[in-house]
Amino acid sequence: MTLAYIPSPGISSFHLGPVTIRFYALTMLLAIIVAAWITARRWKKEGGRTDQILDIAICAVPAGIVGARLYHVITTPERYFGADGNPADILRIWRGGLGIWGAVLLGALAAWAWCRHKSYPTALLADSVAPALLVAQAIGRLGNWFNQELYGAPTTLPWGLKIDAAGSAIGSSEQCYDGATCPTGTLFQPTFLYEMIWNLIGAALLVWIGHKAVNVLKAGSLFALYVMWYTLGRTWIEALRIDFAHEFLGVRVNVWVSMTVFFLAAAAFVLIARKGKPTSLLSEKLRTITELEVRQESKARSK
Repeated sequence: MTLAYIPSPGISSFHLGPVTIRFYALTMLLAIIVAAWITARRWKKEGGRTDQILDIAICAVPAGIVGARLYHVITTPERYFGADGNPADILRIWRGGLGIWGAVLLGALAAWAWCRHKSYPTALLADSVAPALLVAQAIGRLGNWFNQELYGAPTTLPWGLKIDAAGSAIGSSEQCYDGATCPTGTLFQPTFLYEMIWNLIGAALLVWIGHKAVNVLKAGSLFALYVMWYTLGRTWIEALRIDFAHEFLGVRVNVWVSMTVFFLAAAAFVLIARKGKPTSLLSEKLRTITELEVRQESKARSK
């Protein structure tokens, strides 16, 4: 008899009149808001303004969402173009399916383009957003809990996840992902919770390291550490999951991607330490740019 477990929500959405509100979308929205708030606070300490972050977010967030969806579609094309696939499902992101690597890649490119246009120090922005991304990713994993998806292998641990078979979420119909292996009442590894905890610990560590080593680390170092921390955790958490995924040499593709990105980030960390610019120097540059923007806005209002 199971005495302790983590329950799954019985619903994944609710209705406001004709409009369907999905908890997955709400968690994504909350993650974006919290990430922008944290980034803005850190950016202001470096000499910037909140509206600068909002402008960057307007470019980076849509690009990140598109990138996340594209990564998912490219890595699991059979869900949309296979014999049982439906290309229209590409637009139904509320059903899950957002790849973090696509989000970081296109989101970062959009942010870099805007920073280059406005002459903002990109490395300084990267360090400001690093812990915010981990917090946002932690919040976003709640969406998987509401969807009852992407859980791990069966377990007898007292914090195992119990799937609500009577619910309407994804997991209620994909239990064990083969429909036969696991009997009703089986508990699963709550990989969403593991990643939430891992990401929140990482965010706290990045803030602490940034505070203690502010005069040692070069600008951009914290973002490299963010990538290293996240990929290190994603490697072992991904290995616990039992949802369908393409494999290479018997290992899930996302595990290979995580390991590859980890080593690239480690190399980037070393390169930044050798050739990067001091954070204090870029902070001074940002303060100068911000002051010029304020003056220009004041002149425009006085005309």
